[in-house]
Amino acid sequence: MNFIEELRWRGMLNDMTPGTEEQLTKEMTAGYIGFDPTASSLHIGNLATIMLLVHFQRAGHKPFALVGGATGMIGDPSGKAAERDFLSEETLRHNQEGIRAQLEKFLVFDESPNSAEMVNNYDWFKEISLLGFLREAGKHLTINYMMAKDSVKNRLETGISFTEFSYQLLQGYDFYHLYKHRGVRLQMGGSDQWGNITTGTELIRRKEEKGAIDQDRAFALTTPLVTKADGTKFGKSESGNVWLDPALTSPYQFYQFWLNTADNDCARLIRVFTLLDRDTIERIEAEHAAAPHLRILQKAIAHDVTVRVHGQAGYDLAVKASEVLFGKATIDTLRSINPNEFDVIFDGVPQTSITSDELAACKDITDLLSVGSKGEIYPSKGEARRAISQNAVSLNKAKVNDPAASVTVEWLQGRFLLVSKGKKNHLLKKV
Repeated sequence: MNFIEELRWRGMLNDMTPGTEEQLTKEMTAGYIGFDPTASSLHIGNLATIMLLVHFQRAGHKPFALVGGATGMIGDPSGKAAERDFLSEETLRHNQEGIRAQLEKFLVFDESPNSAEMVNNYDWFKEISLLGFLREAGKHLTINYMMAKDSVKNRLETGISFTEFSYQLLQGYDFYHLYKHRGVRLQMGGSDQWGNITTGTELIRRKEEKGAIDQDRAFALTTPLVTKADGTKFGKSESGNVWLDPALTSPYQFYQFWLNTADNDCARLIRVFTLLDRDTIERIEAEHAAAPHLRILQKAIAHDVTVRVHGQAGYDLAVKASEVLFGKATIDTLRSINPNEFDVIFDGVPQTSITSDELAACKDITDLLSVGSKGEIYPSKGEARRAISQNAVSLNKAKVNDPAASVTVEWLQGRFLLVSKGKKNHLLKKV
């Protein structure tokens, strides 16, 4: 597999320094990407750069994942309009462990020559004094060079602290350290990182200038930032970031995010975020074009990414939740849900509690859906009666068409009743 050719057809190659392709076709090369531990989980905005490392390793090269335990104490100013808040060392350590566990789902860590490795830049920065760093790195780059970077220029009007101004120098030193001590020749990242990455190649060039020969050069490569067809940022849902941690974004929510992507975005997303080959992708695209209402492209992306992030069990549960909430589930499907699955599937579905006394006071289904739900399902008996008469209400996936029907319903797990109002769901919880 040719790494650069793979990136080209997938639309994942933005820019690279001269000689990069020749280096990668010549021999196994070590390359790295840095991850900022400002949160306990990575999100799908990070996933495009993770996929760079995945393809890099599949092409026979050696990937390093750098977790910025030191640089995370400062924060990268790239793409930011204001100064970041500092995080405590305890928070950063917690975040680093979460990121480490997630990266292990994508990269192969074994005894092979191109096994993935994880490094933490705190391990070398903790040994460097301020004066030592100024002598090692600061004297090799001019202020003019550093101020020409977009990450700095874009902040000059609003203001940038010396702390964030120095971030590119710290990231550049990371590259130098890995180049010198681990044989890393390539740094990769999103296109917004080009300035920081090339600071590293420049620092290496200047520090190694006396003894460096052509084949000892360091290289840079970036991938385009993933945006929607309308140019807006990709990777957020109505509730914010779509995280890789199931505690922050459930497998169901994660699966639904991909399932709900617009047709115009799918051609890009399936190439960037899945490992499907070119022939398979083109076949899926043809099938989707013939029957777009089946959402074949969205389902293919959702399947591939959800299985890799949450495993087969997480994917199966997400599909089951989709079937229950939006599909053609039956009462048997609802009965098959175990208590642990129940909480995951109905997370985010509105719930109303009803006591045994309140339930006993309901004379019919109309009372149950209006008075018994304290008006949270239907605000009045009239609205409830009208919806039932119009065949717009289901209880546990079975249509109800008689407003005067008695309250003889099956409570799921002895305490829940699923009320479907058209396409919307509501849980009535018996307490």
